Amino acid sequence: MKPSRLLFGTAGTPKSSKKRNSISGIERVKELGLDCMELEFVRGVKMGEATAGKIFEKAEEEQIALSVHAPYYINLNSLESEKVDASVERIYRSSRIGNLCGARNIVFHPAYYHKDRPEKVYDKVATLLKELSSRLTDEGIEVILRPETTGKGTQFGSLEENVRLGVDIDNVLPCIDFAHLHARSNGAENSYDEFYTTMELIENELGREGLHDMHMHVSGIEYGKKGERNHLNLDDSDLQYAELMQVLKDFKVKGLLICESPDNEGDALLMKKTYEGL
Repeated sequence: MKPSRLLFGTAGTPKSSKKRNSISGIERVKELGLDCMELEFVRGVKMGEATAGKIFEKAEEEQIALSVHAPYYINLNSLESEKVDASVERIYRSSRIGNLCGARNIVFHPAYYHKDRPEKVYDKVATLLKELSSRLTDEGIEVILRPETTGKGTQFGSLEENVRLGVDIDNVLPCIDFAHLHARSNGAENSYDEFYTTMELIENELGREGLHDMHMHVSGIEYGKKGERNHLNLDDSDLQYAELMQVLKDFKVKGLLICESPDNEGDALLMKKTYEGL
């Protein structure tokens, strides 16, 4: 179900969870006054169906929205066909198990350019995602595939590329990672006007529906000439998160905002407080 407002939550279990498992994480998210949590399958989809069912029940009980981050080991433009097939399978398994958990959005880093032209990579990624989207629909797995904007220029996944995938393919929409956009541009994409332009692009290409069904990542970030280095807490970074919150409010954005800072719960609460205070 699409959220009727903007929800704030954590990437993985909050740091203060009593146990490092998803059910404890959901309970802690609720206690903190947050609204959502991203299940991190980043090292592999190791969850079984029985556990997924228990997570679904807990999330329903606590009214916490869930999403999934698929494994890091995905490259839909690998030079080796078996690695492409394995990448597609990782997104599929993330979708199947995530759907059993009640997660609607399946986030993944789509590809690397290698030495290929961006347009060639786009065509390859789009073809694979169309096939996967059809497969998921045929199997009754109702999810939105979310290629994430990436933090380095060597990675496929610019804002324009991922929005275009959302235009071209059913059940595909972008995951907008604002820290990655900031790092990828070597320090730009970090002001009210620049955030506003991003929202305008999404609205122009995907309509109001695109703004009413967003999935976002926000954190501080350290970056260099080649882009992303590592995530930081907001107050240890130069990301102008208050201006971002203002733009999200001005555009009446709905969806999930997932905090990927090292202090995932502290910064999620900081952004929610900032947003609600506007």
